[in-house]
Amino acid sequence: MSLSASQRAHLERRLTVERAQALDLLLKVIAEQRSNTLQERAGDMTLAPHHPADLGTDTIDAELDVSNVTRISREIAEIDAALERFYTTPEQFGRSETTGQPIPFERLDLVPWARTRSSRAGDRS
Repeated sequence: MSLSASQRAHLERRLTVERAQALDLLLKVIAEQRSNTLQERAGDMTLAPHHPADLGTDTIDAELDVSNVTRISREIAEIDAALERFYTTPEQFGRSETTGQPIPFERLDLVPWARTRSSRAGDRS
């Protein structure tokens, strides 16, 4: 089963919207990291932490920010790769990279950059 013209148009819109949203979120996170010091992000009034746990909280917050930037960057890369497949090899878009079988439209509608038929670990169908 290949994708219909309306399904392809829908998926192209989904990919471009998802990319724009992810890029917007990434830019907001980066801008927030640049504009705020750890002290400002934590809402501290002094440079000295009131409790040792505050240092741990600040560290965790910084690590979460880095983790989110990494996750969003990877998602944008996946979306870009999907858009490249969509435009350069349209006959292969929507087919599993592992089996060559069509990826169900319902899955592509949820995750338009999907490369396989299933997200379950070890599932090759």
